[in-house]
Amino acid sequence: MRYISTRGDAPIRDFSGVLLAGLAEDGGLYMPETWPQLDLAALRGLPYAELAARVMQPFIGNCIAPDIIHAMTRDAYAGFGSKAVVPLVQLDTNVWTQELFHGPTLAFKDMALQLVGRLFDHVLAERNERVTIVGATSGDTGSAAIEACAGRSRIDICILHPDGRTSDVQRRQMTTVLADNVRNLAVAGTFDDCQDLVKAMFADMPFRTEMHLSAVNSINWARILGQIPYYVAAALALGAPDRAVDFAVPTGNFGNVLAAYAARRMGVPINRLIVASNRNDILARFLAANDMSVRGVEPSLSPSMDIQVSSNFERLLFELLDRDAQLTAKTMTEFRATGHMPVSHAAWSRATALFTGFTLSDADTLSAIRALHASSGYLACPHSIIGIEAARALVQAPTPIIAEATAHPAKFPDAIVQAIGIHPPLPAHLADLYDREERYTRVPADLAAIETEVRHLARRNAA
Repeated sequence: MRYISTRGDAPIRDFSGVLLAGLAEDGGLYMPETWPQLDLAALRGLPYAELAARVMQPFIGNCIAPDIIHAMTRDAYAGFGSKAVVPLVQLDTNVWTQELFHGPTLAFKDMALQLVGRLFDHVLAERNERVTIVGATSGDTGSAAIEACAGRSRIDICILHPDGRTSDVQRRQMTTVLADNVRNLAVAGTFDDCQDLVKAMFADMPFRTEMHLSAVNSINWARILGQIPYYVAAALALGAPDRAVDFAVPTGNFGNVLAAYAARRMGVPINRLIVASNRNDILARFLAANDMSVRGVEPSLSPSMDIQVSSNFERLLFELLDRDAQLTAKTMTEFRATGHMPVSHAAWSRATALFTGFTLSDADTLSAIRALHASSGYLACPHSIIGIEAARALVQAPTPIIAEATAHPAKFPDAIVQAIGIHPPLPAHLADLYDREERYTRVPADLAAIETEVRHLARRNAA
């Protein structure tokens, strides 16, 4: 399998090269040159770790042997809190939720990052290399990435989060990891500022080369790859390939729903993908009226979705434009310059043939959490409930619709207390989280200041 940049002016790489590169040198995102096709019937009934290995192997090709990938997936998911790894729960006629939060940090980011940490270890050991990982988080990626990378001898990891714009649990899951190879930076700004700073570090080629930068955000194709299998698993459980399904996906950076798109391109019978948003509704506005225009990021009860510039949308744009890299680059350049993305009616129509937008306000989020809990006893986090409400509002019988439950409700206790008056307990392995020492540095949204922090981390550990 070969990988190409969405902007067409970066080296073609194999999987290992893409894993270590993260962002392409031309500022684009790597995409597989072709979409492999799955034999869905052969995947029926497999344990999740086995299914994941088989789904991912065509994208990895000869870079890592199949038996090693199988060992990685077994190891990555062995400690998850559910033996099913990604269990389905039926909420209503034709409405299901798939729980993606049974990993160590209680969020769907564990599904990919528990694998990505192991992939980095293997490839770096083979090459006798060391990398500095930089990442931006709106809440969940940071803790999952740190959990996957802390203590690994060939990796330093520095995570940027928007100061005061994550839940306390999300912040503490990052800042209480005191491993020497971990650094947390609280940036005075929004997630979009953090994401822009990470991309700016990759665009600073001398710094990128000096630090051997790599990425764990979903700009790294390996992150998307690790999320494709659970869409395959859910579709198979509900009758694929003989029956089609729909998915409702709460998303801000478009990575989670892009993985569902990839599953569809691989032959999974998916009729619709519903993009569920909070008040930061740029994706819903685009799908409703071809209005991809940036507004200010507004804090919400679902902070992991408080995003206006969705990095992974570039990958979909590349597909909508028939993989015209020059036009993709031109469109993205204009978007960053003007805050508005010019998408042709033809490309927009192709998007709306598959994707539908849905938006839920904070007030309706609380009401929905309360109503679902009262009617069924099921407690959903403020992100997951947006997907669940989208599924309930847009279900089209007889097609089953699956809402992705992206985080454990205990990660957002303030919202749960507002909704039902109960403080959800953390699982046993995190029960003392509020008693642990925190370690992080507040920094301005300034590239030079952040590069200084990253350089200090990398040089200290390389010494």
